[in-house]
Amino acid sequence: MSAIAIDGPAGAGKSTIAKLLAKQLGYVYVDTGAMYRAMAVYFSQNDINPDDENAINGAVDNIDISIEYKDGVQQVILNGENVTSLLRTEETGKMASKTSKYAAVRTKLVALQRGLAKKTDVIMDGRDIGTTVLPDAFAKIYLTASSDARAKRRYDELKEKGENCSFDAIKEDIEKRDYEDMHRAISPLKQADDAVLVDTSDMNIEQVVAALSKIIDEKKAGR
Repeated sequence: MSAIAIDGPAGAGKSTIAKLLAKQLGYVYVDTGAMYRAMAVYFSQNDINPDDENAINGAVDNIDISIEYKDGVQQVILNGENVTSLLRTEETGKMASKTSKYAAVRTKLVALQRGLAKKTDVIMDGRDIGTTVLPDAFAKIYLTASSDARAKRRYDELKEKGENCSFDAIKEDIEKRDYEDMHRAISPLKQADDAVLVDTSDMNIEQVVAALSKIIDEKKAGR
């Protein structure tokens, strides 16, 4: 099986690019963030206190999460149940935010993600895919952009939806997340030694996909 790892800071476009590449290459896109949310659904359904680390530690062994595709749309399966519709609720988001910090949660999900990579060709994006989850991925890419460029993209996206927002506040939030991701105790965000750095600050989506496709082709040829 072949694996491609895409890491980088918030707002760099990792998920968008990874989905497009997966479709182009015939790989399975694994949404690692959705897996954290699926675990959060389990905690919520079983009334587990997100502040009780011992309870969380005891629960993770009862959880199995897999990714399936139906009509080209990703479906997240939790212990045999399709929980895709529950992943974007406010309750799930809050639970995921509180529980993703625990070592037991991360360890369990890394094991599940590696298991998926053993079954099929995958492309995964996140903060620690190339460094921790899939260190043997044949192609590793660190996708980044300036905080100004990432804030502008988010600002434009929200404006298009008709939401009131502040560019400065969005940029401040992005820079705060960068600092937290890079300084967390477990699997901090960093570029893997063998990852190719791609700065998308002045690139559109088509240019990024083309650049990454070229890198992947070169890595394939070099294997």
